[in-house]
Amino acid sequence: MERKVAFKGEQLTLAGRKLSEGDIAPDFKVVDDGLEEKGLKDLRGKVRVVTSFPSIDTPVCDLQVKEFNKRATGLSSDVTVTGVSMDLPFAQKRFCDMNGIERVRVLSDHRTSSFGFNYGLFIKELGLLARSVIVLDDKNNIRYIQVVEEITDPPDYEAAVEKIKEVLSSPSPRNREGHTGKCRPCEVGEPALEEEEVRKRLPEYAGWELVEGKSIEKRITFDDFSEAKFFVDVLSAIAEEEGHHPTLTLGWGLVDIKLTTHASRGVTENDLIMAGIINGLI
Repeated sequence: MERKVAFKGEQLTLAGRKLSEGDIAPDFKVVDDGLEEKGLKDLRGKVRVVTSFPSIDTPVCDLQVKEFNKRATGLSSDVTVTGVSMDLPFAQKRFCDMNGIERVRVLSDHRTSSFGFNYGLFIKELGLLARSVIVLDDKNNIRYIQVVEEITDPPDYEAAVEKIKEVLSSPSPRNREGHTGKCRPCEVGEPALEEEEVRKRLPEYAGWELVEGKSIEKRITFDDFSEAKFFVDVLSAIAEEEGHHPTLTLGWGLVDIKLTTHASRGVTENDLIMAGIINGLI
């Protein structure tokens, strides 16, 4: 089911992964004000707050950055705050310099929309990010997600600060059983899953078929070419961060997807992880 936010009451579509509390935060690629690429590995602190917003040049977004500069970072030196938007890095730097924003690092997702797609916060109709607050612990477990339903409204700062306090005082929980959150690097010689095991597990992944015992494949249909291409764009950004790349064939109103692990010459756990991620995009 499509996820929605509103802009002055008009319903808009969120594109990308649907993440939940307890998931492992996916990686992403953004740039800083020096056009240097940054990602999940560059977040520091016992508690990492990531807050996204549509544009730095709107009053609510302006206030959002200032409030987190004051509230969240004032709790503890173990709390770091990162803001992400589609604004150009130069505009972000100008804003931070003019307003004395020193404790919130603001990064730009304008280049590839990697953050927006990987965190399911890209507003399809606007090409902007939804307003959100995400709290991660030092193991990159997602401990809290707040996506503001009406993007002209501010976040619930009090709820976010309470969760930050909770994470500061509690250890990292275990990840949900069986949830890896990310594909593992492929190694030559790593065995593929037995065909019987793949067939047994495949019903969990709706629409996927085992082909010649070596790959799993699926066709997804769309209303037109542009919708199909947009899906390819979203999936490409996610696959890049997962480090596991499907073979994609784009046609009018359709995308054919093939998953196999070449290093193992067959289907591996990574392929099933990606199949699950892809099903979550539909």
